[in-house]
Amino acid sequence: MAAPMLRWCYLGRRWVLACIDGGSRHGRGAAIGFTSSRKRGQSSVAQQPLITAQKSRKGEHKWAAVVGLEIHAQISSNSKLFSGSQVHFAAPPNSLVSFFDASLPGTLPVLNRRCVEAAVMTGLALSCRINKKSLFDRKHYFYADLPAGYQITQQRLPIAVNGSLAYSVCAGKKPSQVITKTVRIKQIQLEQDSGKSLHDELRSQTLIDLNRAEGQLRVDANISVHHPGEPLGVRTEVKNLNSARFLAKAIDSEIERQIHELENGREILNETRSFDYKLGCTMPMRDKEGKQDYRFMPEPNLPPLLLYDTASLPPGADPQQVINIDWIRERLPELPSETREKLVQQYGMLPEHSFALLNEVGLLEFFQNVIKETRAEPKKVTSWVLNIFLGFLKQQNLAVNESSQSPRSPARSSFTSGESVGRTDQKQGACCWSASEKCHGPEPSPVTPAALAELLSLLDRKAISSSAAKQVFEELWRSKGKTPSQIVSEKRLELMQDEEALERVCHAVMEEHPQVVMDVKRGNSRAINKLIGLVLKATLSRADPTVIKEILEKKLSS
Repeated sequence: MAAPMLRWCYLGRRWVLACIDGGSRHGRGAAIGFTSSRKRGQSSVAQQPLITAQKSRKGEHKWAAVVGLEIHAQISSNSKLFSGSQVHFAAPPNSLVSFFDASLPGTLPVLNRRCVEAAVMTGLALSCRINKKSLFDRKHYFYADLPAGYQITQQRLPIAVNGSLAYSVCAGKKPSQVITKTVRIKQIQLEQDSGKSLHDELRSQTLIDLNRAEGQLRVDANISVHHPGEPLGVRTEVKNLNSARFLAKAIDSEIERQIHELENGREILNETRSFDYKLGCTMPMRDKEGKQDYRFMPEPNLPPLLLYDTASLPPGADPQQVINIDWIRERLPELPSETREKLVQQYGMLPEHSFALLNEVGLLEFFQNVIKETRAEPKKVTSWVLNIFLGFLKQQNLAVNESSQSPRSPARSSFTSGESVGRTDQKQGACCWSASEKCHGPEPSPVTPAALAELLSLLDRKAISSSAAKQVFEELWRSKGKTPSQIVSEKRLELMQDEEALERVCHAVMEEHPQVVMDVKRGNSRAINKLIGLVLKATLSRADPTVIKEILEKKLSS
C-alpha cells in the first residue's frame, strides 16, 4: 500500500502481418489506461507494434496488429511513495503498514524525494520532456485492497511526457542482421500502489496485505488487429504480465486468437483478459463495455510538485529542499545504446555480442573488470564471458549477480543522491525533505573477474592449453578461494614444453589407431581432429592442439 510505482504508456504505429488460417475497466491496483476520443471499435490506448512482418500466401488478406503497453515499474526505494514505511521483498503480510497506508482518518501523504528523483531520471533516459510543474489526482474506485477508496496518481499533468525509446530487432536469420526502431512514450507518472489480495479458496475468503502489491515489473498489453488502411480494430487488454517472455507469448497468442475469430466471422469483444502460461493462451476475465467513472479530482493534500533547472533555481535555495533537473541529468548513467556503440568501436566486437553483454544484469561490469586485469585479446575475453561464464550461470539458472551460493534479496539499482522522505509544505507549495537511505550491492560470483582474468592471462602466454583452461575454470567454480595458478600447479596442467616427448606421444597414438591414420591419408580432413583429441587425452590436456597438429601433419606427410 502506497508503495512507489512508475508507469508509462507507449504510443506507436501499425505493423503488417499475414493472416493466420483457421479462421469496463475495473480499476484494480495501479490501473494506468488513459481515455481518448476514439470511437468504439478503436483502441482507447495508442498502441505500439511489437510483431515482425510475415509474408502472406496468395489470395490472403493481410492483417496489421497494433499493440500498446502500459508498464508499471517499482521504484528502487527503501520506503514507500507517500509514507515512511519500509519496503522489503517477501516481508510478512501487513508488517510494513503505517497509519497512512491503512487509511486511518487524519493521516496525510508524505512525498518521497527518492521517488521523484527516480521519475525524473527515468524521464530523461527516455528522452521525455520533464514538466517543472506536475499535479497529483485522486482516482476513485472501490476494492478491498484500496481502503481509502481512491488511488493517488497523476492523471492531468504527469511528471514527464512525450518521450521515445529506440530498440533493435533481428531482421533476418543471422544475429548480425539488426535494425533499429523507435517507440513513442506518451507519459510517465508517479502512482500509489494498491495492496494485495490473497485468495484463500479452502476457506472461501480473501485476505488483504497492505505491505505492497505485485513485484518489480508488471505490464498490461492492449492489442487489436485490422486490415491495413481500415480503422483500428476492437482492442482487448491482457493484464498483469510479469516477464518479457510471457509478454511476448501473450501478445503472439492474442493476435492469433483475434485473427482466427475474425476470419471465422466472429466479433472481438472489448474485454480484459489474462494469460495462462501453462496453456499458452489468453483467457477472458471481464468485459470493458461499461466505462467506469473514476471521478478524478485534484489531490487536496498534495500541492503541485515543482521542479527546477539551473536557470530557474531560486537564489540561495537549499539543495536538500529542491530538485534540480540539470543536477540529475549530469548524473544520468550512460544509456545502453551509447554503451553498445562504444563496445563495438573500442573492442571490435559484433553488435549481437554487445547486446548479450547488456542484456544480463551485471555481465557488462564483469566483462569490463576482466578486460582491465588481463592482456588477453578482447575477442578472447568476449568469447569466454559469453560462452563459458554465462553458460555456467545458465546451467544453474542463476543471474550474474546471484551466482553466489548464499540466498539474498533481488538486486536493485541505486541513485547517488540517496533517498529522502519529506513533509509537504502546503503554504509554499514546495516539498521539504529529510533522512536518507543507502542501498547494498549484490554479493560477488563464485568466479570473480580477477580469477577469470588470471586464467586468460595463463592461456594467452601459452602456460596452459585451452582444454586445461576449461578444467581450471570448472575447478574455480567448485573451489572458492583458489587461484588459477594454484589449480594448475596442484593438477599439473602446465603446458608440455618438451617437444620430443610430445612427438613420442603422437607417434604412439598413431601406432595404436592405424585406421584413423588411414582415413587421414585418404583425404578425410576430420579424422585428424580425432587424432588430436586422442593425443590431448594421453597428455591430460597439457599439450597445445596447434603444436599437436603440426607434429601429426609432419609425421603423416613423411
